[in-house]
Amino acid sequence: MIVLENVSKIFYSRHVRNVVFQDLNAVFPSRTSVALLGRNGAGKSTLLQVISGALIPNSGRVLSDGNISFPIGLANSMHPHMSGAQNTKFIARIYGADTDALKNFVEDFAELGEKFYLPVKTYSSGMRARLLFGINMGLKFDTYLVDEVSAVGDASFREKSEYVFKERMRESGAIFISHSMPLLRRMCTAGAVLERGRIAYYEDLEEAIRVHHENVHAADNDDD
Repeated sequence: MIVLENVSKIFYSRHVRNVVFQDLNAVFPSRTSVALLGRNGAGKSTLLQVISGALIPNSGRVLSDGNISFPIGLANSMHPHMSGAQNTKFIARIYGADTDALKNFVEDFAELGEKFYLPVKTYSSGMRARLLFGINMGLKFDTYLVDEVSAVGDASFREKSEYVFKERMRESGAIFISHSMPLLRRMCTAGAVLERGRIAYYEDLEEAIRVHHENVHAADNDDD
């Protein structure tokens, strides 16, 4: 379970104060895959980074009774001058996992071929996404944070990714960001809507999607 208590994130640039979200309070239950919905720029990816610990909130705190993955899709979570294999083994050591077992799993899963042994800085965005997804699926987390990466690769790779993800969800939970509603419906059972710096949790995914669509429609009308 993950609990947000009065979590705020504010960025400052040249005396400009950008409030991404303020005083967020929410509970993400254990063993539940939650779709995080919100309009572009609502702060979804920022929130995942705060939950993971990659970003520190300006105020409030994130509580968890289990371990949380780094955001799958966060490209700067890997060293660009190290190879995919070296990054995999390095991350395995951080989490106390078997380095060779994780390397073998990721090499097979990510389908990078010989490029698995080349520096990550030579990878395309899709290759980095496949590598990160493979590393996370090869590690055991209580909550997986997924940000728009499971759609990479061909149809066969996407099918494999969804299968492995669903297998992990038998014992874990997830917070999942995607613009694909069909994908969210396949992967998630609940939803949370981030809108204008506030968050609302819905046990029913369809209700969350309905609220999100209403927010998008209202914003479009405001722009007219």
